[in-house]
Amino acid sequence: MPPPRETDCEFGVPFPGRVLDGSRWTRTGLRDPGAPFDWTRVFGRDAPRVVDLGCGNGRYLIGSALARPATDHLGIDLVQVAVDFAAQRANRRGLTNVRFVVADAVTWMYDRLAPASVDEVHVYHPQPYYEPDDRARRLLTPEFIERTWTVLRPGGMLVLQTDNRSYWKYLMAAVPKHFLPELLPGPWPDAPAGRTRREISARLKGLVVWRMQARRRDAPLAIAVPAPDFDADRPSFRARRRR
Repeated sequence: MPPPRETDCEFGVPFPGRVLDGSRWTRTGLRDPGAPFDWTRVFGRDAPRVVDLGCGNGRYLIGSALARPATDHLGIDLVQVAVDFAAQRANRRGLTNVRFVVADAVTWMYDRLAPASVDEVHVYHPQPYYEPDDRARRLLTPEFIERTWTVLRPGGMLVLQTDNRSYWKYLMAAVPKHFLPELLPGPWPDAPAGRTRREISARLKGLVVWRMQARRRDAPLAIAVPAPDFDADRPSFRARRRR
């Protein structure tokens, strides 16, 4: 895999940061420990903690790590090549406050991240899974949202973004039980062209992108939350669901 170039762009938008002299490069790739994640041991300090589930090539986390050196960042993604690109870019920018791991988000949320151990959880463009048989693979179930509430510290933040209207409608119904959503109508102030590769691409295609920041409630509301059994706006989904 070729290393990132000094003029690293995606769809004409520069990647955050710049490549440093090789003497200042770091190592940000992480192996799954197979046990609860020890933030203090890995980062050598006790600092605010940000987790990006499905971090892709690391655009958001690297930008955030550069802007917030006093905060530690962890990116999780199942796609090896995406994590390789993310780690290479972070390494060449000399970052010490970010790590990337190839892993399953569900496993990490339930088995690696302890309750009340994280300050922010970010999920950008979760896969909607268009076919009816794949509905069970959708990440943001009521149980997963509840686990996110458990993993976050009091006052913690859940950040969500999607360009799928049906997923957004579902999140609007599912998130308020555990969080206080704040809808963000415009681009991110820290990344006006887009926080992620997917967001930049979606906006270039003229797609609407929905965003929310949701603050953790002190206690969940006593309301029922539906399962993510929604039509993801594909004709094949609707046709098979009617059978």
